[in-house]
Amino acid sequence: MSLEDRLDRLEAENRALRHDLTALQDERAIRQLHHNYGYFMDKWLFPEIVDLFTEDATLYFLNGIFRGRAGASRMYGYAGEGVRGPRDGLLFEHLLMQDVIHVAADGKTARGRFHALLFVSVHDSVKHRYPDWPSQFWEGGIHENEYRKVDGIWKVSRFDYRIAYQADYATGWAAAPDHPLMVRPFAGTFPEVPGGPDELRPMPPQWPQATFPPFHYRHPVTGKPIPEEINGVKMSE
Repeated sequence: MSLEDRLDRLEAENRALRHDLTALQDERAIRQLHHNYGYFMDKWLFPEIVDLFTEDATLYFLNGIFRGRAGASRMYGYAGEGVRGPRDGLLFEHLLMQDVIHVAADGKTARGRFHALLFVSVHDSVKHRYPDWPSQFWEGGIHENEYRKVDGIWKVSRFDYRIAYQADYATGWAAAPDHPLMVRPFAGTFPEVPGGPDELRPMPPQWPQATFPPFHYRHPVTGKPIPEEINGVKMSE
């Protein structure tokens, strides 16, 4: 092999290594971005959450679709009301884990799937301020998000969180309702409903109904698409 051929091969290997390193750095940045979302939710840092989204982001939550940063501000309604920071007697611990992240070949977009586990509680000492909120409950769900690199910084371009289950701490999952315990489906759209979504969609099911949020990726071994329907349960909306 000539010296020129060896140099060409080394340059090709160097390009491949730089590409792989950049992809790993992007994956780490996206993981940190999403984990910070959880920390911000813990402490009611709603303006900081809104700053995680792109200007044209789309957010899916319950039966609502929110568009843009204005929609994100309504979805995290306290962001526009001056409420910021933790409150005595309220516990909103968000654990985000089991992430599967795929960065596009061009390094400009990515997709990620995260498990969410929440511990929510209203202390007895402040229960009179929040009479309609459950005293303590569990929540589990799935994030299937899309991300975009904007001026070198990763942001959330599509936010899709589906509640898988909610259960009162005392009675457990076996007695869980098939509807959210604290939040409620949206009754209409903005501006007729202040703080409402831009559009409505069918309410996604939650336990004890079967839930199957779509996977953004193919089977890691076979390379085949994950079925869109299994045992009659559709993964799509």
